[in-house]
Amino acid sequence: MTPVKPVPAAKPMLNAMTRDRPILAGKAALLIVDVQNGNCGSAAAARRPELQAALTNRVVPNIARLLRTFRGAELEVIYTVIENLTADGRDRSLDYKLSNMGFPKGSPEAQVLPAIAPQGDELVLPKTSSSVFNSTTLDYLLRNIGIEDVFVAGCLTDQCIDHAVKDGADRGYYMTCIHDACAAETEERHRAALACFQGYCRMASTEEVIGLLAAD
Repeated sequence: MTPVKPVPAAKPMLNAMTRDRPILAGKAALLIVDVQNGNCGSAAAARRPELQAALTNRVVPNIARLLRTFRGAELEVIYTVIENLTADGRDRSLDYKLSNMGFPKGSPEAQVLPAIAPQGDELVLPKTSSSVFNSTTLDYLLRNIGIEDVFVAGCLTDQCIDHAVKDGADRGYYMTCIHDACAAETEERHRAALACFQGYCRMASTEEVIGLLAAD
């Protein structure tokens, strides 16, 4: 009777890849999503007081700190704003049309909040859907610039931030959500969204991201 040879134990899969990466010069970008007059300005405060409090007390000050740090390190800064490409908004996604979402091209509502306004030739991409990757050339631009790591901040955590993180991850970018530089209409929705998409990205605070930049 031929002896049965033992089956070798399966080797554990080695995975040296990690989201906990250093920030590399020329390879990282700060993406600021939809922090603009139309949905984050003073006119919207009465409609969404909890969002306004988060913006005032946490999000805008933290984005301002991040901007100083990324600009100081000569890293890319990219903004998105909800802004129609046409006067009547016919270019918007069906969802945006059904939701009556969109701001006229060139309008004050489509401008980034003055406290964190773009400088120099920083990119500002008008978008007409929840996903920045669907209705702008962001993917094309990131690849041309050579970006690998995308650090996301802005509004709303459970909508456009969620889309940016998941869609960016699917396209092969190392995504980081700067959780204390984002906000939703309520803190409960903000926390629920972070818990939902945390598997697609690295979660980091403003302080932790600044520390990563200081370490380089």
